[in-house]
Amino acid sequence: MTEFMFVVANKYKLEKKLGSGSFGDVYLGTDVELHNEVAIKLELLKCKHPQLKDEFELYQKLIGDKKEEHEGISGIYYYGQEGDFNVLVMDCLGPSLEDLFNYCGRRFSLKTVLMLLNQMLKRLQFVHSKGYIHRDIKPDNFIMGNGEQSHVCYLIDFGLSQRYLNQNKEHISYSEDKSLTGTARYASLNNHLGIEQSRRDDMESLAYSVIYLLRGSLPWQGLHVAKGENRYNKIYSKKVEIPVSQLCENLPSEFGSFLSYCRNLKFDEEPKYDFWRHIFQQVAQNNSIIFDYEYDWIIKRKAEKELV
Repeated sequence: MTEFMFVVANKYKLEKKLGSGSFGDVYLGTDVELHNEVAIKLELLKCKHPQLKDEFELYQKLIGDKKEEHEGISGIYYYGQEGDFNVLVMDCLGPSLEDLFNYCGRRFSLKTVLMLLNQMLKRLQFVHSKGYIHRDIKPDNFIMGNGEQSHVCYLIDFGLSQRYLNQNKEHISYSEDKSLTGTARYASLNNHLGIEQSRRDDMESLAYSVIYLLRGSLPWQGLHVAKGENRYNKIYSKKVEIPVSQLCENLPSEFGSFLSYCRNLKFDEEPKYDFWRHIFQQVAQNNSIIFDYEYDWIIKRKAEKELV
C-alpha cells in the first residue's frame, strides 16, 4: 500500500509505515483529538487468511476492563472496516527485542536477558491463564513500551493464537498430523512433529528465544538446504542432535535446565512459571545483578549521547 491520506473512524490518521506482517501492514498513526501516537494495523478485506478480527477479539478477552491486570499487553482503541481494509488501532509501542538485539551488536548481556525473561514468563502466564496459547513466541513479538512504560516488555501479535481450554475450561485433546505453526527457528520439537500445540510449546519457544539472545544465534540458523530437502525437517534434526549442554555452553546452567524442563512438559501440564522466575532471580542474585531496567540499549544510547 502506498503512502496516502487515510483517516480511520474520523479520528486516527495514518502517518508512516512501520512494518509488514503476514496479515498486512502496520502504520504509525495519530489520534487527531488527543494528539497522541497510535499503531494502526491494516489487513485487506480480500486477504486469504484474515487474522485481524480474531486478534481484536482475543485482545478484548485478555484485557477486559481492568487495565492494571494486564501490564505488557497492548491497549486496543478501535476495530472496523475502512475502504478495502480491516483496521485495528492499538497502543504505539517501542522497538522489538529483535530490533534492539541488532542495535546492540546481536548479543545481550546476562543482566538484560534476566530482566526480560522475568517479564516474558509473566506475559505467558497471563495469556495462558485466559485459556489461550500464543503459538509464535520469538524476540520479534516482544516489544518494549514507550515513555513511562519504556522498561515494560509487551507481548504482541496474537494472529496465530488459539484456545487450549474449551468453553467448559477443559484442555483440548491431544492430536497429531498438524502443520508447523509459528516460526521454525523457535518452534518446539513437538511442533515440528505435527503435534497439537499447548502451553509447553510456548515455553519451549521462549527458551530458544532467550538462548538466542544470549548466544547471538542458534545453530540451526542459515542451514543449507539441498534441492528436494525439507527445511523444517533439517532444522528439527539439528535441534535434536545438538545436546542441550552444547547449546547452552558458557551460559548459566539454569538455561539448559529450563530448556530441558520445557521439552519434558506433558501435553496438558501447567508450566511452573513462578518457580522459573524465582530460579532466574536467584541467577541474578548470584551474579550481583539488580533489576534496575538499565538494559543494554539504554546504556548504549547514553554512551552515544556522551560522544556527541
